[in-house]
Amino acid sequence: MRRLRTTSGPWCDASVAPSSAMRRRPNAAGVARRAASPFVAVCLALAGASHVLAQAPPAAPVPARDSLSAAIRAEPSDQPVPFVFFNRTIVVLRARVLGRQPAERAEGAVRALDDLVAHRVTGPVAWRSFDGGVLLTVGSRAVLALTPADVDELSGETVGGAAAQAVDRMHRALDEAVEARTPGVLLREAGVGVAALGLGVLALWGVARAHRKVRGRLTIIAEQTVARAGLATVDVLRASRLLDVERWLLTAVAGALDLVVIYTMVTALLNRFPYTRPWGESMRGFLLATVQNLVLGAASAVPGLLTVVIILFTARALARVIGLWFSAIERGRLRPRWIYPETAQPTRRLLTGLLWIFAIVVAYPYLPGSQTEAFKGVSVFIGLIITFGSSGLVNQIMSGFVITYSRALRVGDFVRVGDLDGTVTHLGVLSTKVRTLRQEEVTIPNALVVAQTTTDYSRFGDSEGVFTPTSVTIGYDAPWRQVQSLMLLAAERTSGLRADPKPFVLQAALEDFYVKYTLFVCLERQESRPYVLHALHAHIQDLFNEYGVQIMSPNYVLDPAAPKIVAKKDWFTAPALTDPKRNVS
Repeated sequence: MRRLRTTSGPWCDASVAPSSAMRRRPNAAGVARRAASPFVAVCLALAGASHVLAQAPPAAPVPARDSLSAAIRAEPSDQPVPFVFFNRTIVVLRARVLGRQPAERAEGAVRALDDLVAHRVTGPVAWRSFDGGVLLTVGSRAVLALTPADVDELSGETVGGAAAQAVDRMHRALDEAVEARTPGVLLREAGVGVAALGLGVLALWGVARAHRKVRGRLTIIAEQTVARAGLATVDVLRASRLLDVERWLLTAVAGALDLVVIYTMVTALLNRFPYTRPWGESMRGFLLATVQNLVLGAASAVPGLLTVVIILFTARALARVIGLWFSAIERGRLRPRWIYPETAQPTRRLLTGLLWIFAIVVAYPYLPGSQTEAFKGVSVFIGLIITFGSSGLVNQIMSGFVITYSRALRVGDFVRVGDLDGTVTHLGVLSTKVRTLRQEEVTIPNALVVAQTTTDYSRFGDSEGVFTPTSVTIGYDAPWRQVQSLMLLAAERTSGLRADPKPFVLQAALEDFYVKYTLFVCLERQESRPYVLHALHAHIQDLFNEYGVQIMSPNYVLDPAAPKIVAKKDWFTAPALTDPKRNVS
């Protein structure tokens, strides 16, 4: 038996032993077989036959070059399979050749490499091109053939590039497979791995010890600094959360260092052994790629961040200009016709908020990661939350605008909202705060303020004056002029009432059994309303008792035998105070 050769090297075996006559005059069949033998080897490699041909080609007629080239055409497969040898991916097979799926081709190539490793054959590894693809060889043996259908042309991959990468990876995989079968090498690498493990454990111990020392030192430094500056006592510092925050930050740094040490140690251990070396290389590649991506991402984000900073600084400058202008309006230094001092502050807040929203919208595209799907998903989620939860919020905000720009209330006004009396302390976007006469702060939603009747006692209290009524009912037998004079005299004796406009009395109604008289007075301070009315009612009772005029409230059926009045000698019956001013003030 002899081996047929071509100009490119040995391809396949032949079992035909030619005679001397054939050697002198080759017949037509022999010439055809010699011409077609390289293509037969290619067909066998494409089909995944990777062992040395031990049998001669059949005696049947061999197809010609054109028909053979047509016979080895590959077609894409829907089951791509990676060709992996000794835990290292060589190439991804995507074509079905001569009816054999990529998985069968990969299995045949693995068997071929196992056979080569068993015979300690690791090279040379090369690739040869033929019509329709390339052939990967180790030494003189064909291992695998790649066709154009095996490469991913959409990603820019070519047959030659894929073959070159496969040759490099196959060479490394063969060397590692032989190395794994060498006990001396494994023992040496195991010793180095144990040393690396020891160094990693020592580094972890060093980080833990440094963490303890630095934590104690930082606590001492913080206590000494606070005590020296006189900001607080050591006990107050220890009771606060400042030291806990420092310890948490230090623990986070120590944990990060521990992770770096463990990651480096695991990577070094995996790189020492042939079978796990691809994992170590992938870990190292992942770390390097991550660092590279972070650095490149930070560098590429610098122009966008500068743009965002410029936009925010511009918005901040405009917000300060708006604030200064509206502050001047609030203080009365500017008096534009289209805005009032009491609406200057909410208008400033509204314009400032709109300005910042506009600035954020303009700066959004320049934020790092704003174009990523995660960023877009978070934006959509926030939008949905605002959409579903803003119905009541928008109602309160619009009600706040109604209160503000209708000038219904002002901070400091004494008002009545529904049945609640008090002084307005805050006009917010969502609610209004009122301090009652009992020093209670009541928060009223703006929508509720708009829906109820609101009375402002302070709006004209400093100019025209706001009249406060109080009524009494007197029988028809009392002269109405006397009653009016008594009520006006009670107003004169009461402190806290304004002399201008003057108090006056009106006969509000002529009831069945009495006349209803109403006294209208103006208070100097609406906040003292209950105390002033208390004093006024006391003087009314005293004067009516003094002049013998009976107050007819509550209702009565028959006239009493004697007037229902209090004699002057009984005005200060115990435990009443003897000082009349102290009883009515």
